[in-house]
Amino acid sequence: MGATPAEIVEVAGRDVRLSSPDKVMFPERGYTKRDVFSYYLAVGDGILRALHRRPTMLQRFPDGVGGEMFFQKRVPAKGVPPWLETARIAFPSGRTADELCPADLAHVAWAAQMGTVVFHPWPVRAADVDRPDELRIDLDPQPGTDFADAVVVAGELRALLDDLGWTGYPKTSGGRGVHVYVRIRPDWTFVDVRRAAIALARAIERRRPDLVTTRWWKEERGEKVFVDYNQMARDRTIACAYSLRANARATVSAPVSWAELGSVTPDDFDLRTVPPRLAERDPHAGIDEVAHDLAPLLEWADRDAHGGSGDLPYPPDYPKMPGEPKRVQPSRAKS
Repeated sequence: MGATPAEIVEVAGRDVRLSSPDKVMFPERGYTKRDVFSYYLAVGDGILRALHRRPTMLQRFPDGVGGEMFFQKRVPAKGVPPWLETARIAFPSGRTADELCPADLAHVAWAAQMGTVVFHPWPVRAADVDRPDELRIDLDPQPGTDFADAVVVAGELRALLDDLGWTGYPKTSGGRGVHVYVRIRPDWTFVDVRRAAIALARAIERRRPDLVTTRWWKEERGEKVFVDYNQMARDRTIACAYSLRANARATVSAPVSWAELGSVTPDDFDLRTVPPRLAERDPHAGIDEVAHDLAPLLEWADRDAHGGSGDLPYPPDYPKMPGEPKRVQPSRAKS
């Protein structure tokens, strides 16, 4: 039997080609490329809110989840639709790339046609790719902890945000973790926003030292929830709201309300269950209504520095940064 013919689908007033629509993308559940494509159209309002005008890295699986995978940072110079928009970003190394920058849902559909399963947007907009407008707090359960522990930590984070008068928007990671997003004014550099993320992480750690860690080295974290402050370093991205995740169940990184966070599980949200949920309500619908002033967290960072708690290690592929402590894991440093 021959391959299923390609289809032309109109999306946002543009023709998007869908080739090999019956190719299986999620073998365990039998979801096809058409299913993935249709999913992203069904959650269009939600995912476009997360991706609009943001440089976006694509996690592609040309032969489906479980096959070859690669991260695409550069949109090819040739062979793409003339309407496809990009944004030029700079990596810590100084190299640059023209990444997909979705202006409408057709851009998302094009990426799905190319075998994209997971969307990883930068926390910036194309208008200023050096100044984040989104503070992302990644609560990452370590071995011995789980989603329920991340939910407890999220409650501590919410209390801190309430003290600041800020509104945070939680979502499942699609795995065991919890992400909380806060819109901020695009007035600060990546270095500033990362300092603020460290200050907030340390504040959560002080509230629950038994359950929370900011230790970068895995050997020091223990059975705790790691607040991954380096997600705010330049070139670090998180799967966006309404993105599928590359796992057997085809789960989704799903926005949830604070009220329901303690009563859901990551497996509640997948390719089939999220579209009808979004049709009824979107817990992130108001995320763009307020942008907060980062100054209070930078004051916390200054206070911590005066108290002897300065910078923390950057990711290993970064150039050495000013004020950064030694980037060597403690067991090796001792030896």
